[in-house]
Parts: sequence; C-alpha cells; structure tokens
Amino acid sequence: MDLQSIKNRFGIIGNSPGLNHALNVAVQVAATDLSVLINGESGVGKEVFSQIIHALSARKHNPFIAVNCGAIPEGTIDSELFGHEKGSFTGAVEGRKGYFETVNGGTIFLDEIGELPLGTQARLLRVLEAGEYIRVGSSKVQKTDVRVIAASNKDLLESTHTGRFREDLYYRLNTVPIRVPALRDRKEDIILLFRKFTGDFADRYKTQSINLDDAAKELLMNYPWPGNVRELKNIAEQVSVLSPTRNINVEELKHFLPEHNMNRLPMLAPGHGHVSQAEFANEREILYKLFFDMKKDVNELKKMFFDVLQNPGLTAHAPIYNEDAQMKELNRPAANNYGTTNKAMIVHNVQHGNDIQAHEEVEESLSIMDKEKELIIKALKKHRGKRKDASLDLGISERTLYRKLKEYDIEDL
Repeated sequence: MDLQSIKNRFGIIGNSPGLNHALNVAVQVAATDLSVLINGESGVGKEVFSQIIHALSARKHNPFIAVNCGAIPEGTIDSELFGHEKGSFTGAVEGRKGYFETVNGGTIFLDEIGELPLGTQARLLRVLEAGEYIRVGSSKVQKTDVRVIAASNKDLLESTHTGRFREDLYYRLNTVPIRVPALRDRKEDIILLFRKFTGDFADRYKTQSINLDDAAKELLMNYPWPGNVRELKNIAEQVSVLSPTRNINVEELKHFLPEHNMNRLPMLAPGHGHVSQAEFANEREILYKLFFDMKKDVNELKKMFFDVLQNPGLTAHAPIYNEDAQMKELNRPAANNYGTTNKAMIVHNVQHGNDIQAHEEVEESLSIMDKEKELIIKALKKHRGKRKDASLDLGISERTLYRKLKEYDIEDL
C-alpha cells in the first residue's frame, strides 16, 4: 500500500518530509511484532499512528485498545491493566479481567506512558520481556500475547535520568522510535489542514466555505500552534461558526487566535528589520542578547555614577574624582568577543576632607558561560531545586536544563 493510500484511509493531511518519514517508519514496522515508542507533542495525532500500525499488522483482526495512562488514578492503574481478584482491595466485590487479558492476541496503545507509576512500570516490563503478568491480589502467573505501542509527549530519556521512568523499560519500549513532528514544523501543511477542517464544518453546519486572504494565510503559518493539529481544528471550527463573513482577512483572524500566543509571532523590531521566530530558537543566542543588554545597563549606571561625582550637590558625600581618568575609562571600547572581560571601575573611598586616599580597579567577568551558569544556579535556588519550575523561569526546556547541569557540573540544590 502506497503512502497516499494510507493517508486517504486514515484521514491524514499533509506532505511535509517529517510527516512522510514518520508514516514510512510506521508502515515498515507494522508487519513485525516489535514494540514501538511514538514521541510527539500533545495534539499531533500520535494515536492515529498506533491505529495505522495495528491495521497493517497480522493482528488487524484481533482487538485494539487505546489507554490513556495519565487519565487513570494511580491506585487503580494496575487493576485496569492486569485485572484483580475478588476481595483484593476495598470495593473489589468481584474479579475483573485487565486489558492485557481482554486484548490477548491484539494490540494495546499506552498513551502518555510517562505517567505510569514506577511499580506499574516494573509489571509492564515483565509483560514485554516474558509475556507474563499477575492479577492484583493473586499469585498465579498468567500469559498474554499483546503487542505494545507506547506514546509520550515527554522526553522519556530525560525522565530516566531523574528517576521518574525506568531505564530498562525505556530501552525495551524504544525498539523502534517514531517522531511525529509538531505542526509548527509542518508549515506547508497548515493551510491544507485548515481548508480541510473548514470544509468539513461547512458541510456539517450547512454554511459556505471559509476563504483566507494571503495575509491571513501567512498569519496561520507563523502562529506557533502549541496545541498542534487539535488546536488548529478548534480554531477552524470557531471561524466557521462565529465569523460574520466567509472571506477572512488577517484582522478578522486575529480575533480567533489566543492573545498570549500571538506574542510569540514574528514582529518588526525597530532598526532590525524582520525578525523571524526561527532566529530566536537557539537558547544561547537569547542569552547573548540578554547579557549584552545587561552590559548596556551597567554602562548606563556607570555614567550616572560619574554624573553624581561631577555634581557634588546631588549628594552630601559625593567623592571627588579625576575627570580625565574616569572619562577615559567610560569611553574605552567594549569587548567584541564572547568570554572576554571588561574592566569596571569600583571606587572604595577613605575620605579626609575632600581627598580620596585610595581606589582600586577590579575585573568584572562578562563570560557568557559564567553568566549562564550563574543564572541557572540562581533559578534552582529560587525554586528550591525544582527543575521544571527553574526551566520555565529561564525560558528553556527541562531537557536543556538537564544538559546544562551536566555541562557546568552543577549539583542539585
């Protein structure tokens, strides 16, 4: 079966290279019994890939079940997956079969597998390695033949480093990884998807189709889509139902896009031309800009300090200074290379009358790496070692923060 036929069968819209690669991997692995781990942000359509794998496999006539691991309470997840015996816990008035028993011979899709408790992870590993499980409250080992397809919107490898996910289970599941690209990485597919969704809603609600002008299309393509395809479908439905006109311009479309995400769109910066979102993707470049802004603030503070020295009337204890020496320091060219240092004049006053007896120069480090390390340490201290909160404060991902901790040899605070 060719790729286009699979797209038509499962309602997949788009021709981006990342999407096509993910589909090709799914088709190739379907004929095997290998475990598959599907990675991707929430809303990209990971469950569709699990359905494709099952439908093209030798198990296609056997049961398929999708389980959202994050939606099942921790106290009942073992019972849901592996079943329980009568009286094994309060409320267990009768025995119950778990999913691994009812889906025997078929496929089970474990969505958001990163939410599984560690104890359940150990039980799942036993199923994957030996095809064995034990019901809650029982001592009898039972056999099952189930193919497991897992999915997560988290970085499970990073979770293994933090102890939230078993490393042996990760490598057992990750036999064949499939990465489903985010919608912002499939810009060429956004207009196709929007047209498909609005066409479907026009048929459902008996209205005319929506048309976008060029500026509105550009806005859709540059919007970050944190909710991915699911968010795009919601916006398409809102436009189809609520818009008073069928011809949508950019101003009309802005009313339907969340304002807090509109701030992430590319904008014209004064004197800098058009700045695209991709130019800010590199976190270190953002830090460079932050540090140079800080350097500018320091120079401005230095100038204010010298102004105070020039005008003793501004303060009752203003020290006298050598104007030629200070202006020479103020006008010294700034460092052009990352990692160099810039001398900052700090005056320690020991006054007798109007004379300054001593002053000294100290060196202020403007090393990018030093400043980056300092910010990370401050963020960890501020959030009492909670990496997730610290990474949000710094504006980087948890994965990047973990890499920085290793790179700078920073211990947990």
